[in-house]
Amino acid sequence: MAFIDSTVVNVALPALQSSLNATVIDVQWVIESYGLFLGALILVGGSVGDLWGRRRVFVAGVAVFAIASAWCGLAPTIHQLIIARAVQGVGASFMVPGSLAIISASFDETERGRAIGTWSGATSMTTALGPVLGGWLIQHASWRWAFFINLPLAAAVIAISLTHVPESRSTAAKGVDWLGAIIVTVGLGGLVFGLIESAPLGWSNPLVLGPTIISTTCLLFFFFVEARVATPMVPLQLFQSRAFTGANLLTLFLYAAVGIFFFLFPLDLIQVQGYSATATGAAALPTILLLFLLSRWSGGLVARYGPRPPLIVGPLITATGFVLFALPSVGGNYSSTFLPAFVVLGFGMAITVAPLTTVVMSSVDQDRAGTASGINNAVARIASLLAIAVLGSVMVRAFSSRLDHDLTQLPIPPKVITNLESNYIKLAALEIPTSLDSTTSAEVKGAVKDAFVYGFRFVMLICAALAVASAACAGWMIGRKPDP
Repeated sequence: MAFIDSTVVNVALPALQSSLNATVIDVQWVIESYGLFLGALILVGGSVGDLWGRRRVFVAGVAVFAIASAWCGLAPTIHQLIIARAVQGVGASFMVPGSLAIISASFDETERGRAIGTWSGATSMTTALGPVLGGWLIQHASWRWAFFINLPLAAAVIAISLTHVPESRSTAAKGVDWLGAIIVTVGLGGLVFGLIESAPLGWSNPLVLGPTIISTTCLLFFFFVEARVATPMVPLQLFQSRAFTGANLLTLFLYAAVGIFFFLFPLDLIQVQGYSATATGAAALPTILLLFLLSRWSGGLVARYGPRPPLIVGPLITATGFVLFALPSVGGNYSSTFLPAFVVLGFGMAITVAPLTTVVMSSVDQDRAGTASGINNAVARIASLLAIAVLGSVMVRAFSSRLDHDLTQLPIPPKVITNLESNYIKLAALEIPTSLDSTTSAEVKGAVKDAFVYGFRFVMLICAALAVASAACAGWMIGRKPDP
């Protein structure tokens, strides 16, 4: 459920815009509200499971996730959908870490690796199926079924968990860092709010400036709290490991680029290139299948070459993939425009992911490996969260700047231009005034698509720069051999 939902909703964004009359900021919040609570609470979810019982917390997380999914599917307005997605994120924060913790507790060391491998294979396949299944449901039924599909899955998961999954707890668990969780949630929430709302309101607006100041204060105070509480959700001493710090910086830059890409590409393919929802979901399959098929091979690269070479080469290949996404204009067939870019992106990520996980797990003491993995998972989700907020605003500004320039070249009355400018926040879903004649209307539609492609190219080049920065972090901070 969690991995299908992480990909299926992106394909649904254009349908949400048209069905609920949403702006790009609204659909940003559909993604961000889920990511915010999942990223901020995922470490707490693991701690609560260790303390109160992993199966109990896992089942509770699945139940909350299912109830929120039903709410998402029934939501009559975009604002209700955003709130329901936030509740879904809370459920996922208890469900996701619980699944791996249950596996680790249920298998001994000789079988645990194979069990986790099976889990990884299942999550890869559902991640791959998510966009295709979601696209088909959106095209032939409704975007609401992308959420309703979770209900029978949740019922089956709860039934299987209660009948076949043993309960387990950690004898070393001492408590939960609720103060840290509250502070980081408020801090990230305020920061994301300020970044997203700065596009329409401007940085000087009190509704933007106030939350930004509060969030900055909370995030600085968070590190002060974590250094002093008895059971911190983020033990700061882990960052004394240079390799662990480097791996998380790499994750921050690389997953920021990946996060904004998977937010924007469905809008490009559906609203600009004219793809169906099903075809858009299938378009990303080469990337996801390469990740699935090459993960075992790329894990062996660490044993042969050490972690540094693949963590330099992989992000550089990924950067090349982002550059290739900046090349297509409007039109052209998939095989000559987007397919090469998806293949290169998938190959670069496949080289990177397994060595990155190996570095994270081997750069700290074995009894801290679970915490280290959780922190890295949270960093990846927070990177995507921040990138969608920051680079989403960059996309809106680039789009509006280019469209302003193009519209001045067309014979359009000033009143119509003012009307269009007030709706720039919808990006390519911008509605063309019916008062225009057919020739001018077609020219305006062409200008809208051209402006979107201009903004998309600009953001893809930023993504390429972020991927290069992640390779630089690997070269600078990660040694040729894993930390002893």
